[in-house]
Amino acid sequence: MSAARHCFHDAIAACRERAPAVLAVVMATEGSTYAHAGAVALFGADGAQQGWLSGGCLEPEIARCAAAAAAANELAWMDIDTRDDEDLLSGSAVGCRGRLHLALLPLRALPGFERLAQAWLQRRGALRLALDADGGIVAAVAGETLQWRLRCQAWAGAAACGGQVQVPPPPRVSVFGAGPETAVLLPLLRQLGWMTTLVEQRPRWAAQAMLADQVLACTPTRALDACADSDAALVMHHHFELDREALETLAASAIPFLGLLGPARRREDLFRLLRPQQHTQLLPRLHSPIGLRLGGSGAEAIALSIAAQLQGIRDVQQASAIPESNRCSVTRLHGDVASASVAPLRADSGARGAAR
Repeated sequence: MSAARHCFHDAIAACRERAPAVLAVVMATEGSTYAHAGAVALFGADGAQQGWLSGGCLEPEIARCAAAAAAANELAWMDIDTRDDEDLLSGSAVGCRGRLHLALLPLRALPGFERLAQAWLQRRGALRLALDADGGIVAAVAGETLQWRLRCQAWAGAAACGGQVQVPPPPRVSVFGAGPETAVLLPLLRQLGWMTTLVEQRPRWAAQAMLADQVLACTPTRALDACADSDAALVMHHHFELDREALETLAASAIPFLGLLGPARRREDLFRLLRPQQHTQLLPRLHSPIGLRLGGSGAEAIALSIAAQLQGIRDVQQASAIPESNRCSVTRLHGDVASASVAPLRADSGARGAAR
């Protein structure tokens, strides 16, 4: 889901401008596929695209079908099957041996969708989508639900193609303290789809404020309430007393993943200044030194190792499964996309965080 935040950000702009943009949603998959159920990509005018549903081999045909759906203001469905042996050597030569069921949603036909996208970006909840074979669409985020009925052409397989899917809200990380690593880490995490908050009030690191989605220029203690819903918090001030304050503050939080930059000896020194109760609160959640053992050294390698570990904790299996009874049948076509059927729907060593 890494590209979802960028897709929904652009979708909001497209809705407000009444631009001919189409949101492509993976409703279900079979076999080996680049994207999984709940993945999204946005296709706009003049070849504009945000997000990927394949390694680039399927996007030209998806873009063509998306443009047709936008022009007709109709809901459309794509069934792309690359599981046949012939697909290894013909057509687009994808070779993935998988099948994608896509819904193409023209945003101009979905008034109010930008409100749901905004609520999703604000992490109010997952985006839940339900499509039926008659062109009916129900979309909901948290307490707001919208319904539309779009035009769509008759298709023999449409009755079997309704289904439900959800796009989990973007993960959020709060970084307590800036340093050499954050100059690389914050942009990387944002590109991966994380919502980032930087807690830093030291003037020396003020320039890094522009790298985060949100900046809290205050102490760790004062920042806690604003960071309470984070999926992860990283303590990386390169300053002993500020790190101690951050750990003391985070001990009382419910943030499930805590990371501490620095070697094990530094962690032990910090823990000597914390109360036993705080030890108990921190230890089940604390990863120290933060970062996977990827090899390398320096700020860039440490940032990469931290980002890799955070990606590993993400729950990428939240999208609801499509019932077997809702699978589409395959109509085989020969062309640039292997077996693509298109029809409108109705309805601790190496580069770890051991820096001092």
